[in-house]
Amino acid sequence: MDLFDIRGKVVLLTGASKGLGKAMAMGLAKAGADLALCARSLEELRKTKAEAESHGVKANVYRMDVLSRASIQESISSMIKDFGKIDILVNNAGVNVRKPVTQLAEREWDLVLDTNLKGYFLVAQAVAPHMIARSKGKIINIASIMGTVALDNLVAYASSKGGVVQMTKVMAIEWAKHNINVNAIGPTYFETPLVAALRDDPDRFRFINERTPMGRWGQPEELEGTVIFLASQASDFITGQTIYVDGGWTIW
Repeated sequence: MDLFDIRGKVVLLTGASKGLGKAMAMGLAKAGADLALCARSLEELRKTKAEAESHGVKANVYRMDVLSRASIQESISSMIKDFGKIDILVNNAGVNVRKPVTQLAEREWDLVLDTNLKGYFLVAQAVAPHMIARSKGKIINIASIMGTVALDNLVAYASSKGGVVQMTKVMAIEWAKHNINVNAIGPTYFETPLVAALRDDPDRFRFINERTPMGRWGQPEELEGTVIFLASQASDFITGQTIYVDGGWTIW
């Protein structure tokens, strides 16, 4: 359907080297979007690039540190030269430190909040002027179910993702007049190599299955439809929202 057609669109995707970032890159590539793939590791990014290009799209890699305004600006300038535009931003780069509140070091708190929240702010702030100049754009921030629910040992991560949900709303209000949609996706636990330790913990694995109404973890490809929807004109009158892709976790 034309409503979901993103062929020829240019997507800037941070944290694209592995995990859900790579999964979303594959979904966007299969839907025909060209990709500006960003991460700190070019070696891993090149693997994502090769897989994306197997679907017949153009994909370039850019080393980007989302904690550095200079790195962000340099990467975006290169993208504009290479592609001529940025239609869609997917803010996905993130980290996590699992520790009890009393054991979490200040530097660990800063790392998680700076990467997961400040990083999104800096990248969106740098991309927005290009979208404003063209009077159109889509920004998709990757939040989490932890933006609205809570579990132990996740104080920094949950705080950062709650911030992403609220930041999404404010950006949506400010940029709606420029025809820019800003929404978020809140995934639950998906089976990726990044959460192998949790997946291999029998108690944690059982808890997550029992806590999820659909009784299982998500599969990476099950995120593709939501990101394509929010990147396409099918979502043109949706802004400031967080869509939870969670097997029903947040129903409770």
